[in-house]
Amino acid sequence: MARENSHQIRQLIAQQAARMMAEEGISDYAYAKKKAGKKLGTSETSHLPTNSEIAEEVKIYQELFFRDEQPEQLKLLRHDALVTMQMLERFNPHLTGSVLDGTAGRYADTHLHLFADSLKEVEMFLLNKKIHFQTNEKSYRKLNDGKRDKKSSNRKTVPVFILEGPNGLIKLSVFEFDDMRIATKHAIDGANAERLNIARLTALLA
Repeated sequence: MARENSHQIRQLIAQQAARMMAEEGISDYAYAKKKAGKKLGTSETSHLPTNSEIAEEVKIYQELFFRDEQPEQLKLLRHDALVTMQMLERFNPHLTGSVLDGTAGRYADTHLHLFADSLKEVEMFLLNKKIHFQTNEKSYRKLNDGKRDKKSSNRKTVPVFILEGPNGLIKLSVFEFDDMRIATKHAIDGANAERLNIARLTALLA
């Protein structure tokens, strides 16, 4: 009985977290599940669902409530991403995250990875273009040489420029140029996170 109740609580937290991610544009799985757990009156880690479980509930929620709206919103966000990537072409931009994997809903952030020789170069480019931005940083789990090896995996914190896009925030994570050959981990299942360059995103939109 206790195991059954634990499973029910876990599912309720996953559903609540999915609703917040779909409705409020929350993209951080850890934050969403902790906020959902608190709202449902539990903070026990044994009750917290995995990111994969929440991602499945996000798909179900969008299918139930945003079946007509979500595909159009996703297309808009991908188009905005392409325009931004074309502007930043000199910095080897790649699209990643929910806008790429198709789970992005209303208010979703668009995540782009840039690979530059220096952070200052990107900053000066945005300033010269008179593009308003805020700054932050983000920690990524990465896989050295793309190998799924716990011994070689570590974390890398990179600076982030946050832009106001036409349909939501666009977040530019700025990596060193040599980091292009190193895969980052997907937040959902820990596998290599997919990244699309300009040519591949253009083909996807076509």
